[in-house]
Amino acid sequence: MEKEARTFKLSPSSLNLMNDCERCFWLDKNDVWKRPTSGFPTLPSGMDRILKLHFDRFRDQGILPPELRENKECNGCKLFDDKELLSEWRNNFRGIVWHDKEGNILHGAVDNILVKGKKLIVLDYKTRGFPAKENTYESSQNQLNIYNFLLRKLDYETEDFAFLLFYVPREVLKTGEVVFDTQLVKVNTSAENAEKLFIKALKLLNSPCPKINPECEWCKLVKCA
Repeated sequence: MEKEARTFKLSPSSLNLMNDCERCFWLDKNDVWKRPTSGFPTLPSGMDRILKLHFDRFRDQGILPPELRENKECNGCKLFDDKELLSEWRNNFRGIVWHDKEGNILHGAVDNILVKGKKLIVLDYKTRGFPAKENTYESSQNQLNIYNFLLRKLDYETEDFAFLLFYVPREVLKTGEVVFDTQLVKVNTSAENAEKLFIKALKLLNSPCPKINPECEWCKLVKCA
């Protein structure tokens, strides 16, 4: 008798783990073993919280904050003003959620959404210690692809790009305030690539345990069930 396929709940972070090590990903999602993680620094999460409050104040006034208002890439844009829905989409335990026909779940929590005409544009905040380079966005590519894919699956129209807004510390004033420079990076996105990644993940998870990855320091420590 053919074994019934399991259903899984996936997110951008779990799919990033798959790209890093397929065996660690398989062990995690099949409830065999979870790779240890180092402590997550609290500064980025603190910045994320105050940036959302900062943007919400301008949204309530019906205008863009200056870091976007003065950028030509944002001409014609406004902040997404459905407060209740945005709150849900920002929630790390829910986010934007889509179920496939087999019951698998893909979800992801956004920082913010811009609206241009009838189309949505994902806006993600990043804090860095130095200005973004040309390839800085690459680590966020899958994440942004997935957000666009999820929005389209929920019947929203989206642009074929998203924005990363970098906050980079420049100086500390004599009064103690830290001054940040901002840098807006436009990233082309592919909902099709997100779907391919999701399908690849499900195929992997419903297959036998992958072989040990010689480049991974963790998965070789664990035997598959």
